[in-house]
Amino acid sequence: MTTDIEIARAATLQPITEVAARLDIPADAIAQYGTDKAKLTAPFLASLADKPDGHLILVTAINPTPAGEGKTTTTVGLGDALNRIGKKAAICIREPSLGPCFGMKGGAAGGGHAQVVPMEDINLHFTGDFHAITSAHNLLSAMIENHVYWGNALEIDQRRIVWRRVVDMNDRALRQITTSLGGVTNGFPGESGFDITVASEVMAILCLATDLEDLQRRLGDIIVAYRRDKSPITCRDIKADGAMTVLLKTAMQPNLVQTLENNPAFIHGGPFANIAHGCNSVIATKSALKLADYVVTEAGFGADLGAEKFFDIKCRKAGLKPRAVVLVATIRALKMNGGVAKADLAGENVAAVTAGCDNLGRHIENLAKFGVPAIVAINHFTGDTEAEIAAVKSYVAGLGREAIICRHWADGGAGAEDLAAKLVEMVEGGSARFKPLYPDDLPLWEKVETIAREIYRADGVSADPAVRAQLSAWEAAGFGNLPVCMAKTQYSFTTDPERRGAPDGHTLEIREVRLAAGAGFIVVICGQIMTMPGLPRIPSAENIGLDEAGNVVGLF
Repeated sequence: MTTDIEIARAATLQPITEVAARLDIPADAIAQYGTDKAKLTAPFLASLADKPDGHLILVTAINPTPAGEGKTTTTVGLGDALNRIGKKAAICIREPSLGPCFGMKGGAAGGGHAQVVPMEDINLHFTGDFHAITSAHNLLSAMIENHVYWGNALEIDQRRIVWRRVVDMNDRALRQITTSLGGVTNGFPGESGFDITVASEVMAILCLATDLEDLQRRLGDIIVAYRRDKSPITCRDIKADGAMTVLLKTAMQPNLVQTLENNPAFIHGGPFANIAHGCNSVIATKSALKLADYVVTEAGFGADLGAEKFFDIKCRKAGLKPRAVVLVATIRALKMNGGVAKADLAGENVAAVTAGCDNLGRHIENLAKFGVPAIVAINHFTGDTEAEIAAVKSYVAGLGREAIICRHWADGGAGAEDLAAKLVEMVEGGSARFKPLYPDDLPLWEKVETIAREIYRADGVSADPAVRAQLSAWEAAGFGNLPVCMAKTQYSFTTDPERRGAPDGHTLEIREVRLAAGAGFIVVICGQIMTMPGLPRIPSAENIGLDEAGNVVGLF
C-alpha cells in the first residue's frame, strides 16, 4: 500500500503564488519560503479589515482511539470537496508539534489523498514558528532569573516563580528540575520544570492575538511570579515583552500552503487541545474568512475538549460565529468505544458499532448546546461493511441528524462531495444560532462545574480547598470573567483514559489551576494529565531517517 508520505511526494505542487491567486492574494502580499510555502504580510492582513466574512465550518470528532478518526484528513478532504463543487474555500489547521511527530501520534498533515503539502516540511521545522515561540518563552525565563541574580529590585519571592520553561519535544525527564546549581556565579538554586512548547502561554497568546500591538499587550500581561505579599509580577515588569514581540514578529504572520489538489491551506499555531485551547490562530482564521466564501477549520481531539474550547474560548474571544459542525467518526473507533480491542477490529461487529455509538451520540447532544447545526462524517476505511455503516446511519437518524459516508482518504475531494453539498445546504439554511456554554460573569468554579456537568456528564467536581481558594482569589483580583480551559485526557469524558464510550455518574478530579492572564483564560488541570508528555516505549523516531537519495522515510 502506498504510504502518506509517498502520496505527498508524488504530488504536483503549484507555485505558492498561484495558490495565493486563487484567493485573490497578490504576489507582493506574501513572503515566500521557497516555492511552496509563504507567509501573508502584515500590511496585506491589515487591508482585509473591511471585507465581508465567509462562512466558518468546524470539524471535530468523537473521543480519539488508537484506531484513528481522521479529523485533519476530513478537514482537508472537505476543503477540497467544497472547491470541487464550485465554492471558494480554504482550510485552517494547526501546525504539527515535533513531540508527537517523533513520539506516538506521527504527523498531522492529513492522510491518503487528503493532505496538505509539503508534508515533510510542515511536520518538521516548517517556517520556524514553533522555534520562535520556544525562544520567546525561554527568553522570559532567562530574564526572570537574571533579574533575581542582579539584585531582585522587584522583590520576587523565588518560591513563587510560576513561569516554567518549554521545549518542543516529549521529554519526561524535564517535567521537574533543579536550576542554578554549581556555585554563586550561577545564581540561586531553585525548582522549575519544562512544558512542551504547545502548552506554552506564549503559544496560546500568539493564537489569540489579533495583531502585533495586541500580541505585545498580552505578552506584557503574563504573570511570571509573586512577591512575598502575593502581589503579581508580570512580563511587562521584567521588561521582556518588547524583545519577545520582536522574536515573534514573523511568527505572527499566517502560513499559506496547499492541499494535494492545490487548494489554499492556512497552517498557523498549534496549541494542544488536551492541555491548551487546541485551535489554530485567530489571525489565520479571520484572514481566511475575508478571503474565502467557506473556511473549514478544526479543533483538536474530541468535541468534549477541542470543540468546547473552540466555542467557549476562541469564538468568544474573537467574535467568530460558526455556521456548521462536522463530527468525524470511524467504524473502527466506534468498535473500540463498544469494547473491541484494537487487534480484533478487522471482523464485522455490528453490535460493537452500535454500542460504541453512545460516544457519538453524547457528542451530538453536546454540540447542540452551542446552537450550531451538526452533521456526522463517517471517515471510511476499506474494512468497513455495509451493515456497520447502516447501523451508524440509523443511530444518527434516530437523533434527528444525518451521517454521510466520506471516502476522501482514498479519493480526495471527490470522496467528500456529498458532505460538502449537504454542508452548503445547512449553511445556506441559516439555522445556526451560536452561543457559548456559559456567560462571562459566571463565577469560575461554576464555569468548571458547568463544563463538567453539561459536557463530561460528571455528577460532581472534586478539588483541594486550596484550588477553590485560588479561583476565588483570582476573581477578587479581576480575573473572574475569564473562560476556563480544561486540561484533561482526550480519550474519555472522564479523567480515566481507559473509560471509553459515554460514561456518566463520575467525578471530575481537579489537580491544579493556572492563570494564563496574557492568553485570557484559566487552565484547569484534571486527573493525571501532563503538560510535558513522555515518549512511548518504541517512539516513532526510531523509524525515521533518510534514504540513499536523501528523502525522509518513516515519517507517518
